[in-house]
Amino acid sequence: MLLPSGPGRRLAAALAVVLLGGTTLPLLCRAFGWDDVTPWAQLLAFFPYLLVPAGLALLLAAVARWPVGVVWALLAAIGVGWLLVPAPGPATAEGAASPAPVATRLRILTANLLFGTATDALVDLLAGQRPDIVALQECDTACGERLQRPDLLAAYPHRLLRTAPGGEGSAILSRHPLRPAEDVPGLLAMPGAVATIAGQEVRVQVAHPMPPLPDGVGRWSAELGNVREFARRRAAEGGPTILAGDFNATRYHSGFRAILAEGGLFDAAETAGRHLTPTWHGPLGLGTPIDHVLLSEEFRVRAVSVTDLPGSDHRAVLAEVDFHPVD
Repeated sequence: MLLPSGPGRRLAAALAVVLLGGTTLPLLCRAFGWDDVTPWAQLLAFFPYLLVPAGLALLLAAVARWPVGVVWALLAAIGVGWLLVPAPGPATAEGAASPAPVATRLRILTANLLFGTATDALVDLLAGQRPDIVALQECDTACGERLQRPDLLAAYPHRLLRTAPGGEGSAILSRHPLRPAEDVPGLLAMPGAVATIAGQEVRVQVAHPMPPLPDGVGRWSAELGNVREFARRRAAEGGPTILAGDFNATRYHSGFRAILAEGGLFDAAETAGRHLTPTWHGPLGLGTPIDHVLLSEEFRVRAVSVTDLPGSDHRAVLAEVDFHPVD
């Protein structure tokens, strides 16, 4: 592959090669599922940002009058853009055929409280948004105590608390009757429950696998696998399912896509066109959507909102859905 002649054009082409290498490698990792090693596990969380180096490379290749680079950059940009298109899923409730009559409307919230420091913000959010089902991560001991306030007990009389110091605790709050179910194994608590909603049993499960730290990608991959195994078993059993939490993964990770595929689930934010909205902000202020509300086919999404949660590095995700139980 020859670079163009002339020092200025060669420099522009060389810079384009660097940018295209930084775009093409993660693009190939995304396309072929090579994401269970550092640095790809971390970088693929920010996959949409690859459009920036691809666009800059296209500009530099054009300035350098380098046809090979222009074609390469165009293919890279098209590849990234194609993989950003949301996967097909159930249509939203408005104007869509329903699988069965609507039994009730639900508001489902998931929030990571960052070691409990966002508990006050959560309390305000619950009062303002009044969700029906709440999946909490990193609810520490003090968070659990705060949730025992009389007004919160009255609003959410049904709850399953797995509070613990630091970031290990989780909780499920519900306006509907709730009983414990099997937890998903992991270093961070991932409690499960069965809610009775409109006379139907609905499996509610919190997801919070370990993050893909550079020296902990194996643990991250294994715990995503535990969530995937839950989703697979639940799909085999049948019945409505809500799987919500901080997955520490995006749709650009193969482990997360396997949860959707094997569990017969869909991402509420993706269905509502909010799949690119960041729910966590990391290095350099770059954001990525790692908090999700996943649903089975008995649900239809009406709206999804993402709300700042002061005190946490995560944002809360609220999905408003219609529940269509199938006999």
